[in-house]
Amino acid sequence: MKKLDKYILLKFLGTFFLSISLINIIVIIFDISEKIESFVSKKAPLHAIIFDYYINFIPYFINLFSPLFTFIAVIFFTSRMAARSEIVAVLSSGISFWRMLFPYMLASLIIASSSLILNSYIIPYANKKRQAFEDQYVNGKYHHDKWNIHLQIEPRTFVYIEHYDNDQNYAPKFSMEKIKNNQLSFKLLSDGIKWDSSKGKWQIQNYVIRRINGDKEQLIKGKTLDTVIAMKPSDFGRKASNIETMTSPRLSKYIRDEKEKGTPNIELFEIEKYKRIALPFSTFILTLIGVSLSSRKVRGGIGMHIGVGLVISFSYILFLQVSSTFASSGQTTPFIAVWLPNLMYSFLAVYLLLKAPK
Repeated sequence: MKKLDKYILLKFLGTFFLSISLINIIVIIFDISEKIESFVSKKAPLHAIIFDYYINFIPYFINLFSPLFTFIAVIFFTSRMAARSEIVAVLSSGISFWRMLFPYMLASLIIASSSLILNSYIIPYANKKRQAFEDQYVNGKYHHDKWNIHLQIEPRTFVYIEHYDNDQNYAPKFSMEKIKNNQLSFKLLSDGIKWDSSKGKWQIQNYVIRRINGDKEQLIKGKTLDTVIAMKPSDFGRKASNIETMTSPRLSKYIRDEKEKGTPNIELFEIEKYKRIALPFSTFILTLIGVSLSSRKVRGGIGMHIGVGLVISFSYILFLQVSSTFASSGQTTPFIAVWLPNLMYSFLAVYLLLKAPK
């Protein structure tokens, strides 16, 4: 690396971490003012507030807005370089515009790689601790509010419950059916089913079992039955929160398992899976757009560059949210919805890059 590469790299990373640290402090102050009443009324320990909540909140927030602040950092320090005619001096010394992009891409690689690792492994663990704190001291315990729930827990195995009580880990009116060769081969009816955490099994209460094999039928009755069923109490937890607490390998496995079960509305999980890769990748695209826009001295200076940059960055975020909404409603596939903004803004980046050296 040459001195110029080190200079741009340090400027880039320094501006990025300074800007995102400042906004983190502001967000934490606002968050404290919003939640202070809950902290006091529920007697949250100071140690838990700091280490269980805010220490785990910071990486989540940094990663969420890292593409935006990457863009802002590029616009800010590159505009200052252009205003001081530093870029003119660099290009006049014989260094091409394309060579000047090397430290920008290296810094983007560092930020994108860190974001990918945070997304895939570190933030899910941090979210689990943060959400446990929120459930205890801010939001209160989650209660499943759906009734008359039908699930396919395994291929050709279907269950029905009236509703699920998260406090008691109990589901009344439980039934299960198994289909073999397009015919009913097993049916269980019971008053309810309760999770036994000590055994890691379900306890079925007041049950009747019908086993059907051709013309033969066996009827079994009983008071209680401990059994393993391919569902867990976490299946009736807060779905959106569960997404954020899964590492990427676990999320991919969960999606495969739920597809095999025939679970509907799995699009939210697929959107999260693709976002964990697409958002870090957008760091490169937004960096290229930022350099192309701000490397030329214009009337209006840094303010003009930052204004245009903010419009582009917020339009990217808006585009991503809108396309994700279409995917969650089933109007397009999650892969296309998440990657379409990157594809569209890649064309913009290429156009601005081709125009910038002129």
